[in-house]
Amino acid sequence: MAVTIEDLYRNYGILADAKDNLSQHKDAYQVILDGVKGGPKEKRLAAQFIPKFFSSFPELADAAINAQLDLCEDEDVSIRRQAIKELPRFATGENILRVADILTQLLQTDDTAEFNQVNAALISIFKIDAKGTLGGLFSQILQGEDIVRERAIKFLSTKLKTLPEDVTTKEVEEYVFAETKKVLEDVTGEEFVLLMRVVSGLRVLQTVHGRQQLVELVVEQAFLEQALNPADPDTVDRLLQCTRQALPLFSKNVHSTRFVTYFCEHVLPNLSTLTSPVAELDIQLEVLKLLAEMSPFCGDMEKLEANLNMLFTKLLEFMPLPPEEVENGENSTSEEPKLQFSYVECLLFGFHQLGKKLPDFLLDKVDAERLKDFKIRLQYFARGLQVYIRQLRVALQGKTGDALKTEENKIKVVALKITNNINVLIKDLFHNPPSYKSTVTLSWKPVQKTEAVAPKRPSGEEMGSGGSTKKPISPLPRRDARQIYNPPSGKYSASIGNFNYERGGFRGGRGRGFGARGNRSRGRIY
Repeated sequence: MAVTIEDLYRNYGILADAKDNLSQHKDAYQVILDGVKGGPKEKRLAAQFIPKFFSSFPELADAAINAQLDLCEDEDVSIRRQAIKELPRFATGENILRVADILTQLLQTDDTAEFNQVNAALISIFKIDAKGTLGGLFSQILQGEDIVRERAIKFLSTKLKTLPEDVTTKEVEEYVFAETKKVLEDVTGEEFVLLMRVVSGLRVLQTVHGRQQLVELVVEQAFLEQALNPADPDTVDRLLQCTRQALPLFSKNVHSTRFVTYFCEHVLPNLSTLTSPVAELDIQLEVLKLLAEMSPFCGDMEKLEANLNMLFTKLLEFMPLPPEEVENGENSTSEEPKLQFSYVECLLFGFHQLGKKLPDFLLDKVDAERLKDFKIRLQYFARGLQVYIRQLRVALQGKTGDALKTEENKIKVVALKITNNINVLIKDLFHNPPSYKSTVTLSWKPVQKTEAVAPKRPSGEEMGSGGSTKKPISPLPRRDARQIYNPPSGKYSASIGNFNYERGGFRGGRGRGFGARGNRSRGRIY
């Protein structure tokens, strides 16, 4: 005989009045459990009554949880929401892991309100037992269906950092790190980025040792012990993804040496044959930017001279010789070589950084003919540079406020930053002996606060190309804009750089680039 609304209320009354003698009314609680087999009204009442007396009948715990789960899978979304809302009340003692596992599986719902209810329930049981909740989440990440795994990882990447410190204790964070390392043994590119976001935010890893541990995680994913296949977009994508994740971790104490070495030995020699994982991405420029950003944090390098030589060789490729002159003094060709400023900024900066470690490289390690050729190229490039710097300063002269906010002027501000950087670095190399003392901020990087304060003695960067102490025309806050500059005359360079690519993007296909994960479609395993 089906349980009615009246039956539910009557037995609820019996249990509510029993007080200390609740355990003697097992039959009354069983009637409430049977309410899940009734109609919509009975089910809604059962969803509320079952958790209220759950703790008083440990011998019926499994039956109670299973009854609530039936309601979580009901066809009526309002019943499902009510049942999910009450699930945290079952999260006591050894049940916490099971409830967390169930809620994690319920993340696969496509109903927005229901999905939000699941999120809220998970957060509430985090505050009851964070480690137990994480056990349920990681269990599904490691063994659940792909849609559940994906949403559980996204939940961790967005919600974990919002929890109070008394919830995410040191023990909890260490557990997160240990479990994440297991997951990283088999991930897609998107999963890798999200999981690195999770562990990078852990307070327990905000030390030099902690950051070094994170770098080791990335190194394992990057396959730096293997040769690069430049024709495989997935291999290139993996390297880009890993390098981007490692970049924020590098410092004077956490070195980028292994990545810089790999770029010099495997990437630069294959620069022109790299296959881009994203159609609109200038892969060569993206790679050179990453190398430039890492180079200041490079430690002692085993093959420093060989790697400097590779950087030097690649720099020569992007610094053309001046066109030959015929007898009447005119150029033998109608077109002058294009100057690829963005590429040269990256290569010069990287060479300048590594050159500090071997300051006699240009004097003792490069033969006289090659050095002479380099200086000719430098002089020619410097002349073209001066032309652009003058054009850009004239174009930006007197412009302030809204006038500098136009796309065209923002591009010119970036272009001026690039050309000024190259100018400063070239001046250093023209010193005899070459100097490596000047500091510049890469054109796509935000200007550090210390640079905004005018020092007593202007630096080479502030002095610009003319060597005067005048302040640069472009205002500092706009120097980090990422745009493409198309020079007005087209005489030297058709493109000063590709700044439109959003860093940190990843490929869409699951199982691509970071090893194909097996089909884990297993159905619900409540």
